[in-house]
Amino acid sequence: MKLDNVFKKTRLASGRKGYISLNSARPEVPEGLLRKCNKCGSAIIAKDVKSDAYICPKCGGYFRVHAYRRIEMVADADTFEEWDAELMTQNPLEYKGYEEKISGLREKTGLNEAIVTGKAQIDGTDVVLGVCDGRFLMASMGEAVGEKIARAVERATKERLPVVLFACSGGARMQEGIVSLMQMAKTSAALRRHSDAGLLYISVLTDPTTGGVTASFAMLGDVILAEPKALIGFAGPRVIEQTIGQKLPKGFQRSEFLLEHGFIDGIVERPRLRETLSQILELHETGRKEQLSLPHKTGLEDAGERRHILAESREETCIAGCPLGINNKLARAWDRVQLSRMNDRPVGSDYIRELFTDFMEFHGDRYFADDKAVIGGIARFRGRPVTVIAQAKGTNTKENIERNFGMPSPDGYRKALRLMKQAEKFHRPVICFVDTPGAFCGLEAEERGQGEAIARNIYEMSGLKVPVLSVIIGEGGSGGALAMATADEVWMLENSIYSILSPEGFASILWKDSSKAKEAAEVMRLTAEDLYRMGIVEQVLAEPSPYTIENIQEVTGNLADKIEEFLLRYGQMSEAELTERRYARFRHM
Repeated sequence: MKLDNVFKKTRLASGRKGYISLNSARPEVPEGLLRKCNKCGSAIIAKDVKSDAYICPKCGGYFRVHAYRRIEMVADADTFEEWDAELMTQNPLEYKGYEEKISGLREKTGLNEAIVTGKAQIDGTDVVLGVCDGRFLMASMGEAVGEKIARAVERATKERLPVVLFACSGGARMQEGIVSLMQMAKTSAALRRHSDAGLLYISVLTDPTTGGVTASFAMLGDVILAEPKALIGFAGPRVIEQTIGQKLPKGFQRSEFLLEHGFIDGIVERPRLRETLSQILELHETGRKEQLSLPHKTGLEDAGERRHILAESREETCIAGCPLGINNKLARAWDRVQLSRMNDRPVGSDYIRELFTDFMEFHGDRYFADDKAVIGGIARFRGRPVTVIAQAKGTNTKENIERNFGMPSPDGYRKALRLMKQAEKFHRPVICFVDTPGAFCGLEAEERGQGEAIARNIYEMSGLKVPVLSVIIGEGGSGGALAMATADEVWMLENSIYSILSPEGFASILWKDSSKAKEAAEVMRLTAEDLYRMGIVEQVLAEPSPYTIENIQEVTGNLADKIEEFLLRYGQMSEAELTERRYARFRHM
């Protein structure tokens, strides 16, 4: 008999057969065996749902998970130590009937409040956990919830532990009025101190996360993850529709909407959540231990001597095999321009795949969008955690359109900067791959502040307190390239280019004739050889001919060794020496 029929068919007390409601007679199954999915309406076996991360086997919809069950799903067995379980609200506004409501919920749920906090391990890494439970007044945030979060974060700061908070909430608790509103400030301030201590906070958004919780601790993570199709927003859909009198589009305020608009780093399916948290925690933990163990040089040479050392370094590189003059038959500048633009030339994502392991892409600028012309995230380079960012062209027409032909919008530069600042906080080196004809110059880019976004990147990169390496792998066009190349060192592949703008644009501006691009390329001194001799770049890396994805390892093998040398050399410098050397690098140009 099909499961759906169990709900319908039974024997009446009179002995007649027929279809009746569940209210008329008990179903012919043990009590509690079956449940009805509130999304698709299908009959499902409760045991199967529990063993499959509380996901409907029919439609894939997510059921809400109780706090203690969520802890069981993500934490190592028998490692959770609960904190502040006795904390409960004191009805600060003396709201009538509120205490009776709370008392009933305590008896029904076994919880004293809408969040459970404590310490646990995830794959052996100590973490502070906080998990909201929607059974308790929709996990709304009152004084007790805010206090429990603040205490947990403060203790995490004192013990130098990462924090993982699972948000699920209807927002601020109405019955506690302005006192509830103040919890937004309290939790945010506690997280600011935790962040200032250089510690990791991961926020996981589940269905629903709305109101004052969204406008405080839920959206302040160093890394923000969300479950699929979770409702996430400040004002709920009903409030918005009643306010503006319009029907909202399908998918509005869901996780996928937030990912597209740049507000979260990624959507993680529930069965993969523990693994994903473990990977993020482990990468940050490894980076912290390495930073604590690194020897640091002390003392600074004067700026002129430092520039002299860099010049000697370039000369040594040349003596050791700098490929200046290799492929002289292609040495004309326009030939290099054409080679840098070849459709089958390896792109940023190819270098990430070949050079790094455990790459985890993070999305969004936290302001407006996730620009696909920039790929960025954390990874390992020969076992060491790094932040890697690449301007991304596509490998075919469809991908090129999706990635806007490698021309970033302001959102792309802001995403890159967000990841660089995150790298600085966690003491990770930054490795950038530059490949852009230039920043996108459309109407919407100007409306969102393209110039400011580029300027902000250059400004902030000049003072980053971690090693920064930029490698120009194709086109390095104008400020759009410099916004990811204000680095300790800039390297170029042999047939890449780096210039004030494209040869076509140069010819159009100076000679009023874009058809003279070939002649413009010759006078612009945009080749790797030109720029090396001018002291603009530190190294030039040889390429095979022709250079395609098929022989990329001929380049990445050599590049990997040089990156390792760079990380070793710059990783031993103090923060002051790093920033002073970088300043001197550009000061003497």
